[in-house]
Amino acid sequence: MARPHPWEAVYPPGLDWGAPIRTTALGALLEEGAAAWPDRVALRYRDTAITYPQLLSMARRVAGVLAALPEAKDGVALLTGNTAFHPVVVLGAAMAGLRVVMLSPIDAPRTIAHKLRDSGARLLVTLAHEGLLKLAGALAGMGMVGRLAVGDDAHWGKGPPSAPVPEGALRIEDWLAAHEPAALPAVSPEDVVLLQYTGGTTGLPKGAMLTHANLTAAAGAYAAWNGGSGPDGEQRVRRMIGVLPLFHIYAFTVDLLLTLQGGHELLIRDRFDPGGALHDIEVLKATDLCGVPTMWIALANHPRIDTADLSSLRSASSGGAPLPPEVAARFERLTGKRLGGGWGMTETAPAGTAVPGRADLPPRPGSIGVPVPNVEMRIVALDDPHRALPPAETGEIAIRGPNVFKGYWNRPEETTRAFVEGGWFLTGDIGRMEADGYFFLTERKKDMILSGGFNVYPSVIEAAIHEHPDVLEAAVIGIPDAYRGQSAKAFVTLRPGAVPLTLDVLQGFLAERVGRHEMPVALELRDELPKTPVGKLTKLPLIEEEAARAAASA
Repeated sequence: MARPHPWEAVYPPGLDWGAPIRTTALGALLEEGAAAWPDRVALRYRDTAITYPQLLSMARRVAGVLAALPEAKDGVALLTGNTAFHPVVVLGAAMAGLRVVMLSPIDAPRTIAHKLRDSGARLLVTLAHEGLLKLAGALAGMGMVGRLAVGDDAHWGKGPPSAPVPEGALRIEDWLAAHEPAALPAVSPEDVVLLQYTGGTTGLPKGAMLTHANLTAAAGAYAAWNGGSGPDGEQRVRRMIGVLPLFHIYAFTVDLLLTLQGGHELLIRDRFDPGGALHDIEVLKATDLCGVPTMWIALANHPRIDTADLSSLRSASSGGAPLPPEVAARFERLTGKRLGGGWGMTETAPAGTAVPGRADLPPRPGSIGVPVPNVEMRIVALDDPHRALPPAETGEIAIRGPNVFKGYWNRPEETTRAFVEGGWFLTGDIGRMEADGYFFLTERKKDMILSGGFNVYPSVIEAAIHEHPDVLEAAVIGIPDAYRGQSAKAFVTLRPGAVPLTLDVLQGFLAERVGRHEMPVALELRDELPKTPVGKLTKLPLIEEEAARAAASA
């Protein structure tokens, strides 16, 4: 694409789209931080403050242990919530040249089992938490765990009671007490470090191969957009609230990696509490909060939001799902702070677009913003992805840049289909670009629901519903949810003579089959489901009916 790109005209003053963004290995990033900021705190969790040199030392110790552990050679699977163990183990594995699979504790056991089976990871790292250990036990019973490693979160200070660690499990605290290795394997920025699982139209999660370079490029693009980073003055140092789940690519990059790249400080929080977030801003003088729409809805409705001292907050942004415009407007009206936003994907690590926050620019409701530095985007024809479309025409969004993933793990055919000449990745999202470079997302080519910042794939839920002996057919769509953005609704036809199914009964049946974020919140029984002339199930009439119902209700 020829420069200047149309979106460069709305960039923050002084920011050059083509400014070089250095890519490196995650271990090298941490080593540079320890050398540049020896006295700065990198992470705070519970009662513990971890400086950059301390974090480097911990990661090196973990790397030394993992490099010598046979079960780690095919990958390290991490099944935790937010804890200081998370970055320590991920960075340690990265420095040992190993692949990491970050698992979501809210996924159904069989979904996690698929990810372990597909990735080949045999070492499972988790916490001494009753629910997590129960889940780990179920996975071990499926033959998915070659070795279990457990960390006791009490290591970092007072918190909820820990569960007993299973006999024979490795202890992460022992890893932190090990000697630092004299040498570690050489790691290239082009090596794959994350197999980050994402779904598809088939419903089976597939591993996006993200390299060290992809991740540091994404963090560098965000850092440039936010005004740069580096040891050039204490006033640039940020204190970021890390409340989003670190196993999600959004939080992993915009919270953890952005912190480490700029010498900032990350406050790791194991759950979101609006009162706690206000305390972090008012008392601890946090400067940045990246959230998902459900968080901003809760904050905008907090009884103290209009009197809270938010003067330290420099950046507030929403991602992971569309933010209702009325929520953004309410938050700005009450606080004087404009919520930023943007768009990205697991496959882009997840850098893509950001909404310009310049006061001299008029708001662009519904826009996902403009591409961040070093990232190019265009709209291509749905019937010919090699053909770029002019402004204002609708087609598929294509993207390229140093942050775009290497391909899908063990899926060469899907990888080939996902790219066209010139390194353009076809996102599966439908939208348009206006003449001034702003992008708009109109619908999703992939059959996907965005619920509370998580991708929910209807085919996964439909497959689980079809296991019910009374179900004949099932279709799942997304419906508006004032809190989560979208939630799943199931339309079901029953076999002749079956007892009418209720939502409570269905939810009970699905409890062990789908994740909590995938659980349908509504059920409608139908005599038949809509089909195309050739007999294929079509959801479009259901989507249109729900849209009309929502409009009438509004």
